[in-house]
Amino acid sequence: MKVKNVVVGAGLAGLTIAQRIASEWQEEVLVIEKRDHIGGNVFDSYNEDGILIHNYGPHIFHTNDKGVYEYLSKFTEWNDFWHRVLTYVDGNLIPMPITVETINKLYNLNLSCEEVEEFIKKQAVAIDEIKTSKDVALSKVGVDIYEKFFENYTKKQWGIDPGEIDTSVISRIPIRYNRDTRYFTDRYQGMPKHGYTKMCQNMIADKKIKILLNTDYKEIIDDLDYELLIYTGPTDYFYNYKHGQLAYRSIDFKFETMDCEKYQEAPVVNYPNDYDFTRITEFKQMTWQENKKTTILKEFPCSEGEPYYPFPTKECKEQFALYQEEMKRETKVHFLGRLAEYRYYNMDAVVRSALDLFDSLEKK
Repeated sequence: MKVKNVVVGAGLAGLTIAQRIASEWQEEVLVIEKRDHIGGNVFDSYNEDGILIHNYGPHIFHTNDKGVYEYLSKFTEWNDFWHRVLTYVDGNLIPMPITVETINKLYNLNLSCEEVEEFIKKQAVAIDEIKTSKDVALSKVGVDIYEKFFENYTKKQWGIDPGEIDTSVISRIPIRYNRDTRYFTDRYQGMPKHGYTKMCQNMIADKKIKILLNTDYKEIIDDLDYELLIYTGPTDYFYNYKHGQLAYRSIDFKFETMDCEKYQEAPVVNYPNDYDFTRITEFKQMTWQENKKTTILKEFPCSEGEPYYPFPTKECKEQFALYQEEMKRETKVHFLGRLAEYRYYNMDAVVRSALDLFDSLEKK
């Protein structure tokens, strides 16, 4: 069968590039998806109690990229939402990330912004060469805060000590010498008014986009005569694990519906030191829903299952570099997204990467 443009994967990366090809080039696109739904990990749905849940964990849109915000705004209205996270430490719920409020509540102090900055600097450990996430945390906040907030949480999340993990993991967590307890400070923040799945459906409303669900692309790719292939799946699978299977961290999601209107004090509460799960999400606090019941989600990180997080170690990066050499030799195939590029992407970065890839293809 002749199909000019093929996209493997119906997550945000695949849907964005498919939408651009259909709308700008006025060409047909076949999107092949192994799951039974579009949207990838941003997929959301209503459970049996009528509560909108995020099936693959909480996704909060935030960006400073005006172009990405304006692009997605073509397909959804937004509910304002400023994400706030609490962390359960020493029997108290402490604001996260590290701010003036965090330090004051953690140590029962009443320090000013300037005093907190001086307090944290005194805690910081002098490290000559920053090599790991543990080094990052210790050099920024010192031993006590590292042990209370980061050490055990990171061990649960990744299954290894922070001293074995790339600096990128803990570097993502900001420290603010002010009283702003919002988790993100991006200019544009919110939740799709009618959910992510509805937004994704609007992205592919063009009749030139054909979606094939419940299909492993390898089952049909040899029967397709295509000019362009955009691949958003795992790169090691694309190359039949030629250089070995890449390591990923997965999550076991446990949903519970409670017979009460509100379960916890914040949309997300982290549990770095207690229990086997890393955090609890309460979806109604994110989505403005009204319901006499509420649904929560507990996340249990694990090694087996869907590949969610590329493993952030030096060895894994070196292994992926072997696949990158293979990727460079492709002429009809372009690799896009978290799985294909083996790197952690926020939603806005995924969309930006897809928009940029389309622009580069258009120039060619």
